[in-house]
Amino acid sequence: MVALVKRVACTSCDIVVHDMHDIKAAARAKALGVRSVPAVAIDGQLAGCCAGRGVDEAVLRVAGLGQVR
Repeated sequence: MVALVKRVACTSCDIVVHDMHDIKAAARAKALGVRSVPAVAIDGQLAGCCAGRGVDEAVLRVAGLGQVR
C-alpha cells in the first residue's frame, strides 16, 4: 500500500504513514471511519477504495491521489 501511494502521488504531495499502534493515530483512523487496514485518506477523507472493499489504484486516482492541489 505504501509503495503504491508513493508511486502514484505527485512530487509535492505530503504523504504521512501512521502507526496504528499509536493511540492518536488509531483515534484519527476511527474518526475517519477506518474499519480495516491498510486504508488511505486523501485531504482528510477516507478514500472510497478503503471503506471495506480493499485498495484500488483507479479509485485512489479519482479521489485525488497524484493530483497537484
